[in-house]
Amino acid sequence: MITYEQILKANEGLNSIDLKNKAYVLVPERVKAFRKLYPEGFIMTDILSLENGIVMMKTEVGYYDGDRRVVLGTGMAYEKESNGYVNKTSYIENCETSAVGRALGFLALGIDGGGICSAEELVNAVNNQKTITATIVPLKHEEKKPIELPELRTKLDTAIKAKTKDMSRDEKVRFVNEVIMPTLGGERNWKLCQDTGLLSDLLAAVA
Repeated sequence: MITYEQILKANEGLNSIDLKNKAYVLVPERVKAFRKLYPEGFIMTDILSLENGIVMMKTEVGYYDGDRRVVLGTGMAYEKESNGYVNKTSYIENCETSAVGRALGFLALGIDGGGICSAEELVNAVNNQKTITATIVPLKHEEKKPIELPELRTKLDTAIKAKTKDMSRDEKVRFVNEVIMPTLGGERNWKLCQDTGLLSDLLAAVA
């Protein structure tokens, strides 16, 4: 069994990108940390849906215990082919990268200071329409300022509305069922959720 101290050690020395004064770790760096812990572990991606230029993917990471697969973390991602210049040719690849990064993030690999989402996921979120100044910086362990529930819920409401404004009704329902609800970890309504950790993960998923 891997200990939390071993996870912290695997995170040491990972490169990150400084975006908006926060350090976001690249997916390859998270994969490198995972391989330090589980050289023979698995990173399995699966396309849940692919139609009309929209893809939803899921990633599972873990290790094998004999013939048994032990899943340590899962991550989901959603991309539209029409969402930005890069997605015109690589929206499936971008979605897979985001799903892998989130699965490894939920395993606590490469998340100090930047949240669950990866650098690639955050950069892709601006749809290649803004210039982001990126500088490689050492990953630092930062003490996070607590966010009050009302502030967090307000940010979530704004982010979810922005994320779903161009979606059809069916797309919104799928987004809620496949992204929002799984991220809440069993909570029925994010507006009533008291767990700031779950709400922060959800904000990272939709921001």
